[in-house]
Amino acid sequence: MMFLEFFIWGAWFVTLGSYLAANLHASGAQTALAYSTQSWGAIIAPFIVGLVADRYFNAERLLGIIHIAGAILLYALSRARSFDAFYPCVFAYMILYMPTLALVNAISFRQMDEPARHFSGIRVWGTIGWIVAGLGVSYLFAWDSHAAIARGALRNTFLMCSIASFALGLYSFTLPRTPPLPQPGQGSRLRQFLGVDALVLLRESNFLVFFLASILICIPLAFYYQNANQFLTEIQVANATGKQTIGQMSEVVFMLLVPVFLKTFGMKTTLLLGMLAWACRYVLFAFGNAHELAFLLILGIALHGACYDFFFVSGQIYTDSKAGARHKSAAQGLITLATYGVGMLVGFSVAGLIDDRYSLHGAHDWQSIWLYPAAFAAVVFVLFAGTFRNETIAYANQTSGD
Repeated sequence: MMFLEFFIWGAWFVTLGSYLAANLHASGAQTALAYSTQSWGAIIAPFIVGLVADRYFNAERLLGIIHIAGAILLYALSRARSFDAFYPCVFAYMILYMPTLALVNAISFRQMDEPARHFSGIRVWGTIGWIVAGLGVSYLFAWDSHAAIARGALRNTFLMCSIASFALGLYSFTLPRTPPLPQPGQGSRLRQFLGVDALVLLRESNFLVFFLASILICIPLAFYYQNANQFLTEIQVANATGKQTIGQMSEVVFMLLVPVFLKTFGMKTTLLLGMLAWACRYVLFAFGNAHELAFLLILGIALHGACYDFFFVSGQIYTDSKAGARHKSAAQGLITLATYGVGMLVGFSVAGLIDDRYSLHGAHDWQSIWLYPAAFAAVVFVLFAGTFRNETIAYANQTSGD
């Protein structure tokens, strides 16, 4: 389940920018619209999960229905020949897909006696699925070479994902039954998913600083998702999609380092290292364009683990420690809505505007483009360093089962 869930997403989402620019002649603003469907999906997902899955349907059945419907939409995406035809389908697909991220977690947790001990061993198969998808696109099918993209080969990623989505849809009906749990009430459940009940945490100045920084750092984060593959393929890096899986591989490694850094250096330093990694990554991209400095690109991709794990995973741990038993779920919902919803929605829009500003006849001034998120991440780093107070959290006790 986890393997297919993230295989489907990783196989087409990574190369989306390259496909839109080369085959649908999309502008930077249009590409931003397509990528921002992820954010709209994240914003709308709580309504689907909170109002439907948790009240009326078994999670595994809803997962199956959504992925079968998603297979139809992915096939429609492969047939679209203009951005006007493509956008409604990708919007509808992401509105359906994003809630499945919560559904696969819910199904997993409900079947485990000790989720803290066993979930990571299940979730890692999602990362493996994403990696296999990228390696397949690059090394098995070679759909992301410069010549293949020009021929429209990336259209096949949607067909492949359509088949995988249909397979996961059918497979979902064989998963263990996961019926709705009794809920205290529709209104209170939705408030929890939207994180409304956790707004009280913003009264504490340190958490408010972290909350605002989480939104701001998602603005440069969006540049990576939207531009990285298009950048690598445009400068004709061989097997670009496959090379990008180095980022997911490093994510697994840095995940193991998070508790070490939290115990050794504390929460503030770990979060700051995550922010600094984003700024460094974009500087490496800006100056790694030259052939003799191409190794900088690989280093920039490999920093993904530090970028994501040191800030976002550590941030989830920090949020959990601050929330207390009453607000744990609501607090995570609030952070997810703020980052993947609001922060990345703004980030994709800004990235699209800057893309168009530095684009001429289909070619981009990538050095200038990458320096924008590098500078922005550096500013957020400085602001956070000056306003966030270091805190000690009981991380070892919270994760003793790992």
